[in-house]
Amino acid sequence: MTSTRILILGVLLDGPLHGYKVRRRLELWGADSWASVAYGSIYHGLAKMADEGLLEVVEGGRGGKTVYAITDDGRAEFYHRLFRAWMDISPIVDPFQVAMTFMDRMPQAELLRAMQARSEQLRLTISMMERSLGGKQGFGAPRHIDENLKLITGQLRAQLDWLDETIPKVKAGDLP
Repeated sequence: MTSTRILILGVLLDGPLHGYKVRRRLELWGADSWASVAYGSIYHGLAKMADEGLLEVVEGGRGGKTVYAITDDGRAEFYHRLFRAWMDISPIVDPFQVAMTFMDRMPQAELLRAMQARSEQLRLTISMMERSLGGKQGFGAPRHIDENLKLITGQLRAQLDWLDETIPKVKAGDLP
Protein backbone atom coordinates (compact mmCIF):
# COMPACT_ATOMS: atom_id res chain seq x y z
CA MET A 1 0.00 0.00 0.00
CA THR A 2 3.00 2.31 0.38
CA SER A 3 3.35 2.99 -3.35
CA THR A 4 -0.40 3.25 -3.78
CA ARG A 5 -0.57 5.63 -0.82
CA ILE A 6 2.11 7.90 -2.31
CA LEU A 7 0.42 7.83 -5.71
CA ILE A 8 -3.03 8.68 -4.34
CA LEU A 9 -1.73 11.50 -2.15
CA GLY A 10 0.43 12.81 -5.01
CA VAL A 11 -2.47 12.87 -7.46
CA LEU A 12 -4.57 14.80 -4.94
CA LEU A 13 -1.88 17.49 -4.59
CA ASP A 14 -3.32 18.95 -7.81
CA GLY A 15 -6.75 19.40 -6.23
CA PRO A 16 -9.81 17.48 -5.05
CA LEU A 17 -10.93 14.50 -7.12
CA HIS A 18 -13.28 11.57 -6.83
CA GLY A 19 -11.92 8.02 -6.85
CA TYR A 20 -12.66 7.40 -10.51
CA LYS A 21 -10.59 10.41 -11.59
CA VAL A 22 -7.71 9.33 -9.32
CA ARG A 23 -7.88 5.88 -10.92
CA ARG A 24 -7.99 7.28 -14.48
CA ARG A 25 -4.94 9.44 -13.86
CA LEU A 26 -2.96 6.49 -12.49
CA GLU A 27 -4.07 4.35 -15.44
CA LEU A 28 -2.88 7.05 -17.84
CA TRP A 29 0.50 7.03 -16.13
CA GLY A 30 0.67 3.21 -16.40
CA ALA A 31 1.05 2.81 -12.63
CA ASP A 32 -0.33 -0.71 -12.80
CA SER A 33 2.83 -1.87 -14.60
CA TRP A 34 5.55 -0.07 -12.65
CA ALA A 35 4.00 0.34 -9.20
CA SER A 36 1.82 -2.77 -8.92
CA VAL A 37 -1.25 -0.67 -8.25
CA ALA A 38 -4.39 -2.75 -7.92
CA TYR A 39 -7.03 -0.29 -9.06
CA GLY A 40 -9.61 -1.73 -6.68
CA SER A 41 -7.36 -0.75 -3.78
CA ILE A 42 -7.59 2.94 -4.71
CA TYR A 43 -11.12 3.29 -3.35
CA HIS A 44 -10.21 1.44 -0.16
CA GLY A 45 -7.08 3.60 0.18
CA LEU A 46 -9.05 6.81 -0.24
CA ALA A 47 -11.52 5.82 2.48
CA LYS A 48 -8.75 4.62 4.82
CA MET A 49 -6.70 7.79 4.39
CA ALA A 50 -9.82 9.87 5.01
CA ASP A 51 -10.33 7.94 8.27
CA GLU A 52 -6.70 8.66 9.18
CA GLY A 53 -7.12 12.39 8.53
CA LEU A 54 -4.78 12.46 5.52
CA LEU A 55 -7.70 13.25 3.22
CA GLU A 56 -11.01 14.96 3.74
CA VAL A 57 -14.32 14.40 2.02
CA VAL A 58 -15.24 17.68 0.33
CA GLU A 59 -18.26 16.39 -1.53
CA GLY A 60 -19.97 13.13 -0.82
CA GLY A 61 -22.47 10.84 -2.30
CA ARG A 62 -23.71 12.81 -5.31
CA GLY A 63 -24.16 10.07 -7.87
CA GLY A 64 -22.11 7.80 -5.65
CA LYS A 65 -18.99 9.88 -6.20
CA THR A 66 -17.12 10.98 -3.10
CA VAL A 67 -14.67 13.80 -3.75
CA TYR A 68 -11.49 13.82 -1.65
CA ALA A 69 -8.98 16.58 -0.93
CA ILE A 70 -5.58 16.22 0.69
CA THR A 71 -5.16 17.69 4.19
CA ASP A 72 -2.04 19.31 5.66
CA ASP A 73 -1.31 16.00 7.42
CA GLY A 74 -1.72 14.27 4.06
CA ARG A 75 0.78 16.62 2.45
CA ALA A 76 3.28 15.96 5.23
CA GLU A 77 2.74 12.20 4.86
CA PHE A 78 3.18 12.44 1.08
CA TYR A 79 6.48 14.33 1.26
CA HIS A 80 7.80 12.07 4.03
CA ARG A 81 7.00 8.90 2.06
CA LEU A 82 8.19 10.45 -1.23
CA PHE A 83 11.59 11.29 0.24
CA ARG A 84 11.89 7.79 1.72
CA ALA A 85 11.01 6.27 -1.67
CA TRP A 86 13.91 8.20 -3.23
CA MET A 87 16.31 6.95 -0.54
CA ASP A 88 15.22 3.33 -0.01
CA ILE A 89 16.93 0.69 -2.08
CA SER A 90 14.56 -2.25 -2.24
CA PRO A 91 14.96 -5.48 -4.15
CA ILE A 92 12.94 -5.77 -7.33
CA VAL A 93 11.00 -8.99 -7.13
CA ASP A 94 11.17 -10.63 -10.53
CA PRO A 95 9.91 -14.14 -11.31
CA PHE A 96 12.52 -14.32 -14.07
CA GLN A 97 15.26 -14.43 -11.44
CA VAL A 98 13.47 -17.37 -9.82
CA ALA A 99 13.48 -19.12 -13.20
CA MET A 100 17.20 -18.36 -13.63
CA THR A 101 17.90 -19.94 -10.25
CA PHE A 102 16.68 -23.29 -11.55
CA MET A 103 17.96 -23.13 -15.12
CA ASP A 104 20.15 -26.13 -14.30
CA ARG A 105 17.00 -28.23 -13.79
CA MET A 106 15.90 -27.90 -17.41
CA PRO A 107 17.10 -29.97 -20.35
CA GLN A 108 19.37 -27.87 -22.57
CA ALA A 109 16.95 -27.84 -25.53
CA GLU A 110 14.06 -26.72 -23.34
CA LEU A 111 16.17 -24.07 -21.63
CA LEU A 112 17.32 -22.70 -24.98
CA ARG A 113 13.74 -22.64 -26.25
CA ALA A 114 12.63 -20.73 -23.14
CA MET A 115 15.54 -18.29 -23.38
CA GLN A 116 14.94 -17.61 -27.09
CA ALA A 117 11.21 -17.15 -26.53
CA ARG A 118 11.92 -14.68 -23.72
CA SER A 119 14.41 -12.87 -25.94
CA GLU A 120 11.80 -12.46 -28.68
CA GLN A 121 9.18 -11.29 -26.17
CA LEU A 122 11.62 -8.76 -24.71
CA ARG A 123 12.42 -7.38 -28.16
CA LEU A 124 8.70 -6.91 -28.90
CA THR A 125 8.02 -5.33 -25.51
CA ILE A 126 10.97 -2.94 -25.78
CA SER A 127 9.89 -1.92 -29.27
CA MET A 128 6.32 -1.29 -28.10
CA MET A 129 7.50 0.77 -25.13
CA GLU A 130 9.82 2.86 -27.27
CA ARG A 131 6.95 3.59 -29.69
CA SER A 132 4.72 4.70 -26.81
CA LEU A 133 7.19 7.31 -25.54
CA GLY A 134 5.60 10.73 -25.71
CA GLY A 135 2.15 9.36 -26.51
CA LYS A 136 0.70 9.76 -23.02
CA GLN A 137 1.27 13.52 -23.04
CA GLY A 138 -1.48 13.90 -25.61
CA PHE A 139 -3.84 12.61 -22.95
CA GLY A 140 -2.58 14.89 -20.18
CA ALA A 141 0.27 12.92 -18.61
CA PRO A 142 3.29 14.99 -17.53
CA ARG A 143 6.45 14.64 -19.63
CA HIS A 144 8.41 12.99 -16.84
CA ILE A 145 6.06 9.98 -16.85
CA ASP A 146 8.02 8.86 -19.92
CA GLU A 147 11.03 8.50 -17.63
CA ASN A 148 9.30 5.50 -16.03
CA LEU A 149 8.97 3.93 -19.48
CA LYS A 150 12.63 4.64 -20.18
CA LEU A 151 13.67 3.04 -16.87
CA ILE A 152 11.55 -0.05 -17.47
CA THR A 153 12.88 -0.28 -21.03
CA GLY A 154 16.44 -0.10 -19.70
CA GLN A 155 15.74 -2.90 -17.23
CA LEU A 156 14.23 -5.05 -19.97
CA ARG A 157 17.18 -4.27 -22.23
CA ALA A 158 19.53 -5.46 -19.46
CA GLN A 159 17.68 -8.80 -19.42
CA LEU A 160 17.91 -8.98 -23.21
CA ASP A 161 21.64 -8.25 -23.10
CA TRP A 162 22.08 -11.00 -20.51
CA LEU A 163 20.18 -13.44 -22.71
CA ASP A 164 22.21 -12.45 -25.78
CA GLU A 165 25.43 -13.18 -23.81
CA THR A 166 24.15 -16.33 -22.11
CA ILE A 167 22.42 -18.22 -24.94
CA PRO A 168 25.78 -18.95 -26.66
CA LYS A 169 27.18 -20.19 -23.33
CA VAL A 170 24.24 -22.59 -22.95
CA LYS A 171 24.63 -23.77 -26.57
CA ALA A 172 28.33 -24.41 -25.95
CA GLY A 173 27.57 -26.35 -22.76
CA ASP A 174 29.36 -23.80 -20.55
CA LEU A 175 26.11 -23.11 -18.65
CA PRO A 176 24.33 -24.17 -16.58
